[in-house]
Amino acid sequence: MKKETIYLAGGCFWGTEHYMKTIDGVLETRTGYALGERPLWNPPLKETVTYEEVCSHSGHAETVEIVFDADKISLTEILKEYAYTIDPTSLGRQGMDIGIQYRTGIYSLNEEQKQTAAEFLTELQKDYKQPIMIENLPLRQFIPAEEYHQDYLEKNPGGYCHINFDKIARLKQQKS
Repeated sequence: MKKETIYLAGGCFWGTEHYMKTIDGVLETRTGYALGERPLWNPPLKETVTYEEVCSHSGHAETVEIVFDADKISLTEILKEYAYTIDPTSLGRQGMDIGIQYRTGIYSLNEEQKQTAAEFLTELQKDYKQPIMIENLPLRQFIPAEEYHQDYLEKNPGGYCHINFDKIARLKQQKS
């Protein structure tokens, strides 16, 4: 097994995490906060951040860490699944969630992942007239979210989610 990790911001991380757990080949997920503002003092990156700070425009994006078996599913396939869950043309908004923390992004750990993401985004753009607003950046920070955010929709089955799982199932069925 070849484990690989990618970080995806897709609006509210509850739904993104829940959906990615359903993908064959995904081994682990964890919600957290990526990027964020660099403080002017040392150390250059803050080691912790709270949900309240993220909601107060700290610059972080709600993000899901996805560990997958690259022998079973490729990064491109992971990104195709991710694209089902978002409006890639929306800036700072997914569903009813509005704000910088709800932006979309692919945050890579190496140049190969960044290049794969760039190629994927070029292909995805062909399906849209409006420009794709998904960030493609190297991950410079990931802070795990508070425990109550982990596996949120499993713990709270009726909880809010901007992702329409039934619509995704219909789209995938049409493509097969």
